[in-house]
Amino acid sequence: MNIEKTKAQMKKGILEMVILSIISKKEVYASDIISQLKESKLLVVEGTLYPLLTRLKNEGMLEYRWEESKSGPPRKYYTITEIGKNTFIQLKAGWREMSEAIELLLK
Repeated sequence: MNIEKTKAQMKKGILEMVILSIISKKEVYASDIISQLKESKLLVVEGTLYPLLTRLKNEGMLEYRWEESKSGPPRKYYTITEIGKNTFIQLKAGWREMSEAIELLLK
């Protein structure tokens, strides 16, 4: 069994919920998301994050706006929509149910 592959799949499964959680707190730039994920030891590369942000936006869960930057190109700032908030609430409830069930099984 490849433990690292299994751990990567587990992380991939919760990434959408975690990103929605981060964006639900305040408007953020992609590098802010990456920084928060790194702080939480959920390392994610830009090549994983940007397609996920695009998918969430296309599904109506996120919106973004462009802001000129004083140093470099304009930046995209993401906010969560009502659809995204409702999805996050449902994912969080599902996560709690699943983690409680797993904890019972691991005892």
